Amino acid sequence: MKIVRRATFNAAHRLYRKDWSHEKNDEVFGLCNNVNYHGHNYVLEVGIDGKIDPETGYVIDVKILKDIISNVVTDRYDHKNLNMDCPEFFDLNPTVENIAMVCYNNLLPHLQAYGKLSIKLYETEKNWVEYDGE
Repeated sequence: MKIVRRATFNAAHRLYRKDWSHEKNDEVFGLCNNVNYHGHNYVLEVGIDGKIDPETGYVIDVKILKDIISNVVTDRYDHKNLNMDCPEFFDLNPTVENIAMVCYNNLLPHLQAYGKLSIKLYETEKNWVEYDGE
């Protein structure tokens, strides 16, 4: 059985590498290299694939899942500039792939006891990544 909880957060970022020239960053990252940053309305789906507890009927209580996602992801990243406000992205380019991996790694210690964790992170309606630790 898999249960999924959706959460949203809004964050700004700039895609660039400090060790590359401005020209190379522009060539590789285009508009996403805007020196004034740009933002997204991210949608995060957190899934737990596990066994139903015979006493509660839950894989995980959705309130517990909601609170963990809020504490670990949304409270941390909502209305933030990822490059400037979040130490994990000071030296890690905040691509949607890297953001998803960081979210997954932050959630895992809190959720692994309930089952197999997987996430989907939508950067836009047309662009998203899926990650399950592999």
